[in-house]
Amino acid sequence: MADMALVEKVLRKVYDGIRIGPEEAVGLLKSMELQKIGQAADHVRRLKHPDSVVSFLIDRNINYTNVCVARCNFCNFYRPPKDPDGYVLPLEQIFQKIDEAIALGATGILMQGGMNPRLKIEFYEEMLRAIRSRYSIDLHCFSPPEIVVLSKLSKLSLRETIRRLRAAGLDSIPGGGAEILVDRVRKANSPGKCSSREWLEVMRTAHEEGMLTTATMMMGAGETIEERVEHLERLRSLQDETGGFVAFIPWNVQLEGTPLQTVIRKEISAVEYLMLLAVSRIYLDNFANIQVSWLTQGLQVAQVALHFGANDVGSIMIEENVISSAGAHYTATRDDLLELIRHSGFVPAQRDTLYRTFRKIA
Repeated sequence: MADMALVEKVLRKVYDGIRIGPEEAVGLLKSMELQKIGQAADHVRRLKHPDSVVSFLIDRNINYTNVCVARCNFCNFYRPPKDPDGYVLPLEQIFQKIDEAIALGATGILMQGGMNPRLKIEFYEEMLRAIRSRYSIDLHCFSPPEIVVLSKLSKLSLRETIRRLRAAGLDSIPGGGAEILVDRVRKANSPGKCSSREWLEVMRTAHEEGMLTTATMMMGAGETIEERVEHLERLRSLQDETGGFVAFIPWNVQLEGTPLQTVIRKEISAVEYLMLLAVSRIYLDNFANIQVSWLTQGLQVAQVALHFGANDVGSIMIEENVISSAGAHYTATRDDLLELIRHSGFVPAQRDTLYRTFRKIA
C-alpha cells in the first residue's frame, strides 16, 4: 500500500500541472485513495474538456476474417489456418453489414480480423477500394499486429504497407492488439503476435505518414502494476514524439471459456478499473481523450467513470464478436448512451471516429 503522504505529494503535482513519473504512477495505483485520485483525474479532464461534453460514436465492428496465427489465450473467436470454421467475408457480405450500419446512423466502420497468413496486401487494397467506391464513411481498420503480419507476408516495409493501405482508402488505424506493451506478458498470452516494439513502430510510422490512431490497454491478464505503468509510459513517450494518438481506451480482459481462465480466476473489479482509468487520465497528459469501456464494465460503471477521467463512452457497438465471445454480454443502444451521459451531468455529442465532435444533442 502506498503511503498516504506520497499520494498527497503526487496529487499536488497533478493540481499544479506538473507531469508525474512512472514510480509515482505505480504509487497511485497501489494506493487505496481511489476517491482522491478520481477527483484529481476529474480535474484534469475538466481542464481538457471545460464544456462538459461527453462524446459517443455510432459505428460497426466488422471482423472480415477469424483465421489467426496469434494463438492468444484470451480469445475464443479465432480459428487456426485450415480450421473448417475459419472464414473470410466476401465483399457482398461486408457491403450488407455497412448498409445495415448506415441505416442505424453509423459514420464509421471499425474493421479488424485475425492475422490470416493467406491474405496479402492485394486482398486489403481490393477490399478498401471496393468499400471506398461505394461509401463515404470513415474506415478505421487493421490493428498493428495485422499490419505487421501483412507487411511480412507481402515482403514490404511497414511504411510501404501503410502507404498502400492509405492510398486504397484507409483513414486511420485502431489501437487493438496492444494488450500490455511488455514482451514478457505478450509472449505468455499472445505467442504469435507482434512485439511491443513492432506495435509501437506501426503507430510511429502511421503518425509520420499523417495518419491518426487510437491506443488501447487490456488489463487483468497477468501483468503487474509496474507493467501497466510501463505500458502507459511507452504510449506517452510516443505521443510526445508524434502527437498522433487521438484517444486511449483501456478495458479489462474477459475470461469466460478462454484458456487464460484456468490461470487467472479473478477478474478486474470496478474499483481496480476506475483506478487505472483515473491514473491513465493523469499520466497520459498528452492525450486529449480517454474512453470508458462500458462493454466490459457495464453502463453503471461507465457512468461513474465519467467522473474519474473519461470523456467518451465509445460506440453503441452494432456488432462485436471478439470480446463478447469471451463473456462480455453488456449491450447499449444510442438512447442508453444518451441517458448515461445526461444522468451523469454532461452534454452528449455524437462524434466521428477521430473524435471530431460534430453534433451536440440537447
